Amino acid sequence: MTTSKPTFFENAEKTIDPALCAASLRDTKRAVYWLDSPLRPGIREPLRASVTADLLVVGGGYTGLWTALQAKERNPETDVVLLEAGWVGSEASGRNGGFCEASLVHGESNGEQHLPKENARLTELGNENLAELIETIERYGIECDLYREGALAVATEPHQDAWLREEADGEDTVYLDREETSKMIKSDAFISGAWSRGDTVLVNPAKLAWGLLAACEKLGVRIFEQSKVTEIEENGGKIVAKTAIGQVVASKVALATNVFPSLLKRNALMTVPVYDYVLVTEPLTEAQREAIGWETLHGLVDLNNRFHYSRPIVDENGDFRILYGGFDAIYRFGGKVNPEYYDSETTYRKLAAHFFATFPELQDLKFSHAWGGAIDSCSRFFAFFDLAYKGKVAYCAGFTGLGVGASRFGAKVMLDLLEGKDNELTNLEMVKKKPLPFPPEPAAWIGVKMMTTALARADRRGGERGLFLKTMDAVGMGFDS
Repeated sequence: MTTSKPTFFENAEKTIDPALCAASLRDTKRAVYWLDSPLRPGIREPLRASVTADLLVVGGGYTGLWTALQAKERNPETDVVLLEAGWVGSEASGRNGGFCEASLVHGESNGEQHLPKENARLTELGNENLAELIETIERYGIECDLYREGALAVATEPHQDAWLREEADGEDTVYLDREETSKMIKSDAFISGAWSRGDTVLVNPAKLAWGLLAACEKLGVRIFEQSKVTEIEENGGKIVAKTAIGQVVASKVALATNVFPSLLKRNALMTVPVYDYVLVTEPLTEAQREAIGWETLHGLVDLNNRFHYSRPIVDENGDFRILYGGFDAIYRFGGKVNPEYYDSETTYRKLAAHFFATFPELQDLKFSHAWGGAIDSCSRFFAFFDLAYKGKVAYCAGFTGLGVGASRFGAKVMLDLLEGKDNELTNLEMVKKKPLPFPPEPAAWIGVKMMTTALARADRRGGERGLFLKTMDAVGMGFDS
């Protein structure tokens, strides 16, 4: 039997002085760094009347914005209305770490587990989608701080080194030993690394959402905020979407509500909200920057089941900051999206301890921002699709944290479905096959707790997946980060 021992990060929680973590968070804004910006656009008025449209898009995050934009690009004469319950880009699309990955299936191994027959083709489609996304950003002049240096995956436990060696091909992904890794980023925590440059870019996620908003409006999309759709129904061959003080009568509807409850009741158990948390540092001094290196503006991830993601930020003043998030992915009993869960002081202290253990030279550093948000997780960890009302309503959700890039692909598929196309995308098993639904409470909460415990145990046992994880893998609900 494999010996169980605490991971590097579990040891960090025991060895880093709690007073240091508390001090680093004392003056931290509990606010989203990306959204805490003077560049944030002004409000759009709510819908206060009955209007008609060829296409209604429900949801003003990435999925909805990409759907509206691509609809107008396909046919400029299409009358498109977008309704957002809150503010455009203020939920997951403005709260994430800004990693925009090519993968449509939450990584190669996850895709191989769920869709082995088309995983290779989905990799190609994901690469094409990322290239088209970058081209769109450039064509519309969207200033979203696009960094193209890829991501560095690092081993923090001995068994993970073999995984990196296996992943590397010497071309697209290059293996780096400890010394080579330290030339990219200095930390005694990193045993080795694998640098992949072609499948990940970094963006300022809020600026991307705001840029897509501007592009949509430039093409004539009518956008209303503070306009939550409470129900949809079919009437006279049209779909009527009602808000508190208005309605839209549309020929077609694309539902892009992601983590929020689906307007298609049959999908009520297909996603659950999982809460993720992030810290951003104050600007580093020149000495602090020199102490860790990180001259290349690449992302950083580790290979633990409870993994961290980190990245550089060059702010509006040209100062260098570090974003550091992940590890805890918390499911709250009841499965509801609740802004009260958007902060977790316990997780913030954990992340601070992990950060200072990773970069002990930065223990004088303070954090400027801390926040959380809800991720739309489904049981296979990548998007699924639905078509309802005799082809008039399309639905897409379940990106599970990788929606920055994959949401554009999801929007493209929804439009193809609404247009009744019989093509490669609409015939993908990914599109036709749905994930297993989550069980109702309390079984969902118990199951997630068991999964979290099992994943932590696997990290302590050299990555060895126990009976519970193997069983979940077999039934199609396993997760391998």
